[in-house]
Amino acid sequence: MNELNVQGSQSTPCIRGDWEQGTLAMEGDSYPENSFEFFGPVIDWVERFLKDSSMPLKLELKLVYMNTSSVKAMMDIFDLLEDAYTQGRQVSVNWFYDPRNERVLDLADEFREDCSFPFEIAADVR
Repeated sequence: MNELNVQGSQSTPCIRGDWEQGTLAMEGDSYPENSFEFFGPVIDWVERFLKDSSMPLKLELKLVYMNTSSVKAMMDIFDLLEDAYTQGRQVSVNWFYDPRNERVLDLADEFREDCSFPFEIAADVR
């Protein structure tokens, strides 16, 4: 199965991977009890997509809060994207943040500094 649908909760983000569209979307807070267990299927999905598909992959993030272990999992995902990008794959990140929450802006900016692939950060003004 190529679709990824993880129901969000108070402490975990909603995650949707759409293989046909080449998108992976995450939205909400991320402080699961076990980040390795929670993000394992997401990392597996990204690895499979990058291996089995030649389509571009776009991450669309609307993350509000991330604990340290979630940050580590996100770094693992960005490392996969970076490796793919250096091998010629089209990958990108669009990170939307609440303009009232500068901590998320700072976190996204720190991630972007370590990435050479297209990485946009924009205020979510809904």
